[in-house]
Amino acid sequence: MNMEFKRKLAIPMEVKEMYPLTGNMGRIKEERDAEIQKIFSGRSDKLLLIIGPCSADNEDSVMDYLERLARVQEQVEEKILIVPRVYTNKPRTTGDGYKGLLHQPNPEEKPDMFKGIIATRKLHMRVIRDIGLTSADEMLYSENYKYLDDLLSYVAIGARSVEDQQHRLTASGMDVPAGMKNPTSGDYTVMMNSIHAAQNGHTFIYRGWEAVSQGNPYAHAILRGYTNSKGEHYPNYHYEDIMRLCDAYEARPELKNPSVIIDTNHENSGKDPLQQPRILKEVLENRRNSDRIRNIVKGFMVESYIEDGRQDIHGGCYGKSITDPCLGWDKSERLILEIADLL
Repeated sequence: MNMEFKRKLAIPMEVKEMYPLTGNMGRIKEERDAEIQKIFSGRSDKLLLIIGPCSADNEDSVMDYLERLARVQEQVEEKILIVPRVYTNKPRTTGDGYKGLLHQPNPEEKPDMFKGIIATRKLHMRVIRDIGLTSADEMLYSENYKYLDDLLSYVAIGARSVEDQQHRLTASGMDVPAGMKNPTSGDYTVMMNSIHAAQNGHTFIYRGWEAVSQGNPYAHAILRGYTNSKGEHYPNYHYEDIMRLCDAYEARPELKNPSVIIDTNHENSGKDPLQQPRILKEVLENRRNSDRIRNIVKGFMVESYIEDGRQDIHGGCYGKSITDPCLGWDKSERLILEIADLL
């Protein structure tokens, strides 16, 4: 095998013993999990807003951003539940480039997976302990979920992972909502099959164990746009797209809690983050005009950081993304307050 095995990593139980939940961290997560589940089950009319940097590339600037976000949450708490987007591992289309905090706690240094596991857990712990919120992350590697399962309140399955059997079955064992993105091709059937798999129980191999899952009733759709065979970006957040998803859910009556989160960036924005406010407001308008859309659209994903745009790893601009471009803080704060006024 043309592969070097450098060292055996600590298992999740060992890492949790090294960095356990303390104080009221468990209670905060339990309360927020319950509130998020109410949104997906239709028992709460609040809008879910999953917002934050494309990647959590620097602990200081991420925490700075989250402190700002927490202050805005207090202003809109009657209408909006904010879940910080703290993405610590990043899919790369070609495999090249920065793969997130998990791989490189310092983006300018070589990968160190053990330091990355620790840095990832410590950052998500700080979100709860210092900010009083719980966060969302992408499950890029299904076998790593156990390092964070006591900290996260929302998990996204990416467009490149949604067809993978292990991701689907791992999601079926989660007790928090798992969002299944439409694949890069835009095929709704793939996404709906993934939701079906995640909502049902399974027996499968997980981290060397024979695992038995009970099914996740809060597995749901995320619409993020798609790319056609010519590499052209196409959105799927318009009225007709969401109504088509309503029809897809109605054709699958076995699925529980029909729900969708609209990802306002990626192919939906053509990777132009400044389009995100316009997209979000269009969907809110369609929610007002259609009970079907109102009932199914539970919230939005927004890529947002302190500064607009993106930079290279060595760019040196504090609070500016080193992966996909983001909406800057001033525009993000204004957007959150405008959403609250529109609800």
